[in-house]
Amino acid sequence: MKLLKTLFIVVLAMPTMLFAQEQKDTIAAVKEDSIAPVVEVELERAAFESTSLIESQTNRVYSKGTIEMIMNHRFGLVTGTNDLIGIWAPANIRLAVNYSITDRITVGYGTTKDFRLQDFSLKGAILRQTVKGEMPVSVTYYGNASLSALPKENFYHLSDRWSFYNQIIIARRLSKAISLQLGPSYSHYNVVEPGMYNDLFAIEFGGRAKVTSGMSILLDVNQPISSQESLPKSGFSVGTEFSTVGHTFQIFISNYRGIINQQSNMFNQNDFFKGDFAIGFNIGRTW
Repeated sequence: MKLLKTLFIVVLAMPTMLFAQEQKDTIAAVKEDSIAPVVEVELERAAFESTSLIESQTNRVYSKGTIEMIMNHRFGLVTGTNDLIGIWAPANIRLAVNYSITDRITVGYGTTKDFRLQDFSLKGAILRQTVKGEMPVSVTYYGNASLSALPKENFYHLSDRWSFYNQIIIARRLSKAISLQLGPSYSHYNVVEPGMYNDLFAIEFGGRAKVTSGMSILLDVNQPISSQESLPKSGFSVGTEFSTVGHTFQIFISNYRGIINQQSNMFNQNDFFKGDFAIGFNIGRTW
C-alpha cells in the first residue's frame, strides 16, 4: 500500500516537474564582469521515428501542438490451420489520439477492442540527449490508467475496472543508424485472478537500426520480474518500420495479444520461441 501511495504521488507530481524542466533548456556560461551570456544547448535528434517501438513506448515526444493519430492492429496467432497466417482469426485493434501540450508533455486517449479498454496516458520528457554530450541520454516518463468498459455484471465494484502502468524510458541515439532504449516498468491491476499478484515489475529492451533513410529494423523485448507462481511469458517482437514526413508504418511478428502495456506484461502466456506469435502492424500519423 505504501508503494502504491508513493507511485500515486509521483504521477500527480510529474506534470509539475516537467513544466519546471521546460524552463531549463538553456544554460548560463561562466560569469565574467557580472555578465552571464546564455549558451543554447543543441538537442540530439530523436532516437526513434515513432512514439511506438512495436509493443512498447519510445522516448519520442513531439513538439508543442502536435496531434498524433495511432492505429495498432494484431491479427490472430499463426496456428498453421485454415486461418491464412492468422489474418482470418479474431483480431485485436486499438485506436488512439495524442496531443503535445508542450515540447515535453503529451497526453493521450485510446480505445482497445479486447476487454473494451479505455486508456488515458501521460508522457513527459524529463531529460533530453544533447549533441555535445552535456546530457548523454534521454529519460522519459510514460504512464497510463486503463478502464474496462465491459458490462457491469463482470465487476463487483467500479474500482475493479481499473489498471495502471508506469515506466521510465532511458534512450540513447548512438549514431545516425543505431538507437537503443531500456525501460523498467510497473504494472498494477486492482483485481486479478486467485493465485496472481496485483503488481508486476518488468524491464524492456528495444532498439532500432536504420537500413535506409526511410526504413529501419526494430527489436522489442519485455521481461517480467515477479515471484508469482505463474510467471507471464517474456514478450519478443521483431519487425520493420517505414517512415515518411508525418507517417510511420511498422509491420512485425510478436507473441503479445494485448496492446496496452500492463495487459501484455501481466497476462501473456504465448511463447514466441515455441511458435506462439502473430502478425501485427502500427500506423502513426502526425499533424
